[in-house]
Amino acid sequence: MAKSPEVEHPNKALGWAARDTSGILSPFNFSRRATGEKDVKFKVLYCGICHSDLHMILNEWGMTTYPLIPGHEIVGVVTEVGSKVQKFKVGDKVGVGCMVGACLSCDSCTNHLENYCHKTILTYGAKYYDGTSTYGGYSDTMVSDEHFVIRIPENLPLDSSAPLLCAGITVYSPLRFYGLDKPGMHVGVVGLGGLGHVAVKFAKAMGVKVTVISTSPNKKKEAMEHLGADSFLVSKDQDQMQAAQGIMDGIIDTVSAQHPLLPLIGLLKTQGKLVMVGAPEKPLELPVFPLIMARKLLGGSCIGGMKETQEMMDFAAKHNIKADIEVISIDYVNTAMERLQKADVRYRFVIDIANTLKSNA
Repeated sequence: MAKSPEVEHPNKALGWAARDTSGILSPFNFSRRATGEKDVKFKVLYCGICHSDLHMILNEWGMTTYPLIPGHEIVGVVTEVGSKVQKFKVGDKVGVGCMVGACLSCDSCTNHLENYCHKTILTYGAKYYDGTSTYGGYSDTMVSDEHFVIRIPENLPLDSSAPLLCAGITVYSPLRFYGLDKPGMHVGVVGLGGLGHVAVKFAKAMGVKVTVISTSPNKKKEAMEHLGADSFLVSKDQDQMQAAQGIMDGIIDTVSAQHPLLPLIGLLKTQGKLVMVGAPEKPLELPVFPLIMARKLLGGSCIGGMKETQEMMDFAAKHNIKADIEVISIDYVNTAMERLQKADVRYRFVIDIANTLKSNA
């Protein structure tokens, strides 16, 4: 018979878990495995709230197993390392993002694309090699194989670097892979939320001209004055969209709600690229004719491999790129989820785990 989460591993741990599709999170006692020879154990200080956490606690993707401890934007300080760990030592600032395992032998893994491995193990809501459930970062402690641990550079604050482990790499990787990182290029960013706001920052740091494309005219000042976008398009304004036809080398589309692709494809130059990183629940309608007539490309991208994630974090440190965050206590997390559903956050909630988890549980 399977052991309960509280006793299946030797090290006691405390987190906040959802028990059912209500998605309500509450204190949950569980356990972490003993630190293996290649493992890094760290005290969790902060954990970002990603939109996928909301989808998962509500089982909107139909793959959730309860109890579920979400969180894959996890940062903290190393407290123990295994005997064969080479990259980290006690006291180091580290993070864990969306995955904690992969086969490490397939074509994807050998090309540093562990995120596309068919045996990727997600940081929470998955089964680890030993058959036990993986639990995320809404918890006081974390253990991970060092391969899946990221070093956080000294000059990056832990709280505002946490969202880079998911939101940051999600936009950095397609900018690099699709060649939308060349100075002087013109790139559009659709949606100014958790993903979109860091996409603007990374693209600007690469020397790219950035246009934010949004349904909300009231975000123009924020996009241009605060985030440094070069221009702003209201996607509902047909005159604005018509005037911008054929001017962009590429577009990073971060929107996870239903929205038409045709107007976005129209903004692209010949051979332009529209890259999807938001994940709408229902299929979008794809007009093929405008793709054919101008050899345009529609692509996708999902986070990044470990090597590229470290590269992204180092780039962020060099260019002082941080997420814009609202730090919250763990007992505010259910309210934060309600606000996230209404897109009422600028632009990422981050839970202060170290100072609030124990006192409220």
